Amino acid sequence: MVQKMNWQQLVSTKRLGQPLTVHEMAERRTEFQRDYDRLIFSSPFRRMQNKTQVFPLPGSVFVHNRLTHSLEVASVGRSLGTDAACELLRRDPTLDPETMHALGPIVSCACLAHDLGNPPFGHSGERAIASFFNEGKGKAIRPLILRECGEQQGELIWNDIIHFDGNANAFRLLTHQYEGRRAGGYTMTYSVLASIVKYPWSSTLSAGKSKFGFFASETDYFRQIADHLGIPKLKDEGTALQYARYPLTYFVEAADDICYEIMDIEDAHKLHILSYEQTSQLLLAFFDEATRQRLQSAHPNVTDHNERIIYLRSCVINRIEQECVRAFVDHIDEILEGHLRGSLMDYVSPRCKAAYRACAQLAKERIYKAREVLDVELAGYRIIYTLLDLMTDAALHPDKAYSRQLIDRVPNQYQLRHPALHGRLMGALDYITGMTDVYALDLYRKINGLSLPIV
Repeated sequence: MVQKMNWQQLVSTKRLGQPLTVHEMAERRTEFQRDYDRLIFSSPFRRMQNKTQVFPLPGSVFVHNRLTHSLEVASVGRSLGTDAACELLRRDPTLDPETMHALGPIVSCACLAHDLGNPPFGHSGERAIASFFNEGKGKAIRPLILRECGEQQGELIWNDIIHFDGNANAFRLLTHQYEGRRAGGYTMTYSVLASIVKYPWSSTLSAGKSKFGFFASETDYFRQIADHLGIPKLKDEGTALQYARYPLTYFVEAADDICYEIMDIEDAHKLHILSYEQTSQLLLAFFDEATRQRLQSAHPNVTDHNERIIYLRSCVINRIEQECVRAFVDHIDEILEGHLRGSLMDYVSPRCKAAYRACAQLAKERIYKAREVLDVELAGYRIIYTLLDLMTDAALHPDKAYSRQLIDRVPNQYQLRHPALHGRLMGALDYITGMTDVYALDLYRKINGLSLPIV
């Protein structure tokens, strides 16, 4: 029987790589506020302003990039966690208020970090990495990894690479000790780190999909965090490791889902991919007839279509937030027992679920297949493939003259000089996935002789 999780243990200020909380100066911020500020001022977070969300980075029309998306997800996540805490306290006055009021800040901080591990050029970057090692030149590296690491561990490491996932990479980025850096990575609190792991299992349990929570190199970190927080272990056989979901992960996932679909619809309207009529009908479908009439008649003096869509979008996000909070609280026992399957969006009202799925279906058919989106994906695929080809060759043959020149260009923190091949490969992936779209394009041009500093 799985032991039920409890909030007193789940909400922890313990930090990875830092046994005790140490403040060099007087500190009035909470531990989770410190996490939030640490992320805001970090280089990986700043770089997200130049990483594609869906549409090409802005020209005259400003659509979302990874940074603005993450800020919006953090805002929605804070509301979800805060509202759920208030409702849980109302239903069960024996809960500790200080513990419960930490839920909003924890979720907000995790939302801020959830996309840190995504490579350049959106999801096409993830697919390019997996494809390179699955069916490209990188496929020949597999027997070398197995020979170096042994059959079992080698297969796990190879599985990590061929199913490369931005979520697992975010956990690595925050926890890995890079060359010259302190132990524990960004030394985030355990609760925030657990909240970003949407898929708390190893890549061997991903069922052939790029959905898992941590690389082999960070497995011990996740074990340490999960065991400290009292998250039930569901499977631990060889390289197959799985834990129950940390409860606040449901809110991080919901906030991402809400912003991803609804904000993409708004961006598509701004770019004239969707008409005002199409967009407004999609958004009004979340409400009953009486509410639709009220929303349509609100602000009669506002004639700007963008402004009206913004108003409807805000109403929709508020509606979905309320539905997700209700779903979380209604299923809290299943969540704390680690039994709830699927996402919170699977448990919202039929009307809300149908409207959300209509948005997702239209986005799949009209938005993600728009020419400007596909152009970025095609270009990004080629750029990532080329960089991987050169960097993996340097990892395989570090003593070659060209490899030495390429490695000398890479900052030491990325460990391209690691003594083990698998260490050098992960270092190459760390370097490439940390690039912005513009940096990756610039490097691609330079190493192909298409751009020179003196020309």
